[in-house]
Formats: sequence, structure tokens, C-alpha cells
Amino acid sequence: MTITCEQLDDLLLEGDHFSLEAAARHAQSCEACMQKLADWNEISSTARDLHATWDNDLLWPRIERAIRNERRNTRTRVWQIAAAILLLAAMAATAWIAQRRMHAADFDRDILKVSAVDEVERAEKAHISAINHLETLASAKLDQPSTPLMVSYKEKLMMLDDAIAECQTAIDKNRQNAYLRTQLLTMYSEKQRTLQDVLREENNHASNQ
Repeated sequence: MTITCEQLDDLLLEGDHFSLEAAARHAQSCEACMQKLADWNEISSTARDLHATWDNDLLWPRIERAIRNERRNTRTRVWQIAAAILLLAAMAATAWIAQRRMHAADFDRDILKVSAVDEVERAEKAHISAINHLETLASAKLDQPSTPLMVSYKEKLMMLDDAIAECQTAIDKNRQNAYLRTQLLTMYSEKQRTLQDVLREENNHASNQ
């Protein structure tokens, strides 16, 4: 029986003893088919070895152990993930509480600032009220100063009025500026003392006459 190279695959697939012998005889005279037959024999041998391993009584217990180990590893990973989530949640809660406390502290400081500003403004209003009263009493003396000292007082009061106006303009832009508030109170106090000096000087001048 003459075999061609094209028929070799069919013989190998049939796999019976007669077909394999025919394929072997043809391969003795064809190098390419000899290599193909050798590869086929190697594959067949490996398949038989795998089949024998599968039939081994120890194989299935190994598979069961591997499955159990995988389940344990999976449960371990699940617990690790859950622990990580809980840790992140705790950290987030801690950060949120800290932020709330910071906001509360900032709010308290702002309230204190507002309270301090309100207190300073009340002091300013008290100065302004006293100054207005003193200006009413001293206005006639200042309009027509009778002595060089009264002229000096008048010039000083004009300078204080200009400085107070500039400071008040700056405060209107920043009500919580403690430095400007202090300067304004100082100038109000100085103006009040100057007006009191004007009235005392006028009384002294009148008594001397």
C-alpha cells in the first residue's frame, strides 16, 4: 500500500495499529513525515501520562485542599478589605471631628472679635458724645481765640479732626483692625482732653480779668 504525505494526518487521526504502522513505513522514506510522526508520538505519550496522573487516587484530595486553601485566602482577603474600609472610615470620622472643632474655634474667635469691636465702638460713641458736648461749650471761644494758647488749641483740634477722619475712613474698610481702633480711641481721648483744656483756660482767663 502506497501512502502519500497528504494521507499521513488521516492515518494518525485514525490511531489504530494498522494505520500507525502504515504511517511509520511511509515516514522511513520521508524526513518531514518522520518529524511529524515523532511529534505525534510525543504528544500521545504526554496525553497518556496526564491520564495516568488524573487516575491517581491522590489527585482529587490535592484539588480539594487547593480549593479549601483558596477559600480561606479569599475569606482572609475579604476581612483585610473590610478592616481597611473600617480604618478609612475611622480616619475620615476623626478628620471630620477635628475639622468641626477647628471651625468651632474659628467661630468662637470671630464672636470674640465681634464682641470686642462692639465694645470699642461703644467706647467711641461715648467719646463722641462727650466731645460733642464739649465742642458746644467751647465753640464760641475757639471761633474767636483771645490768646495765643487758644490759637494753639484751635490748630491742634483741627489737626486731630483731620487725623480722626483719615483713621475712620481706614476703619470703614476694615472694622476689625485693632490697631486702627486703638489709634482712633487715642485721638478721641486727646481731643476730649484738649477741649477740656480750652474750657479751663477760658475760665482762668475770665477769672484773671
